[in-house]
Amino acid sequence: MTVADPRPTATTAIATATVSARQARFIDVHYHVGPDAYVRRHTAASAGARYAQLGGWVVLKNHLGSTAAQAWEARQQGRPVSGSIVLNDIAGGLDPRVVRQAVVQHGEDSGLRLVVHLPTVTGRAHTSRLARTPAHPLLARDGLRPLTVTEEGGPLRPEVRELLHMARDLPIVISTGHADGREVRLLVEEAVRLDVPRLMLNQPANPLTGLTCSDLLDIAQAEQVYTEQTALTYLLDYQDEADFSAVLARVPRVVYSSDLGQTSQMDIGSWVASSQTWFTEAALPEARITEITRDAPLRMLSL
Repeated sequence: MTVADPRPTATTAIATATVSARQARFIDVHYHVGPDAYVRRHTAASAGARYAQLGGWVVLKNHLGSTAAQAWEARQQGRPVSGSIVLNDIAGGLDPRVVRQAVVQHGEDSGLRLVVHLPTVTGRAHTSRLARTPAHPLLARDGLRPLTVTEEGGPLRPEVRELLHMARDLPIVISTGHADGREVRLLVEEAVRLDVPRLMLNQPANPLTGLTCSDLLDIAQAEQVYTEQTALTYLLDYQDEADFSAVLARVPRVVYSSDLGQTSQMDIGSWVASSQTWFTEAALPEARITEITRDAPLRMLSL
């Protein structure tokens, strides 16, 4: 009698991950794992295992740069994980070569697009309410050099326009990063002009961007624009309950995410449970909950 080898092959793991992306109960497009600029609660493997237990899918994020290779490796272990890259200065900045490398590292097996975040370290004045510890002595001493998508008060940098143009051909989703409100409008206008298939407004309620539900109802009308609503902006009181609930209920193509992973914030299971309470308090119907937690994220990420 021939006994099948119980060890999962790469093909088995890939098949499991590919199915999970489309059969997931929810998709979190924004979760921080280590190694990152700050100490994080989970690694790619442990976060992926927890999302698998909960029936979810997760997109890993890292202010130091790319999680594409981490996500690829986690998927080989059958984890429901895909990746992103943040184009901060330390990662190479607004360089198309950095994006192409990450696309290759991310692979094709997930059937999902790589999320490409424009810079999140901008140097603009903001005192975070997060309690967090730099992950390395170099970061504690020197921090991260800032980079923005415009020269202050000016148009989008040419490199940003090139990245938006690349998004028409590569399997990526451009995210606005920590652009300010004016820059977000410029990015939306350019994405519409270039017919970029996907643009995600990255946690627009954060103080560095400062967009309310009323703003988003005007800005996010273009069909390729997806609006991220994170739990973290609400947890840190950067956004009041009325605006949080209004965005979840009213803005088109909302993508609900955690933006967690900090050791000072709740773990993944607690976020899932708390989110259900918030959805009930906001009187969201089940169809809308499914739309913002699963269907819209899947449409945005799918090839």
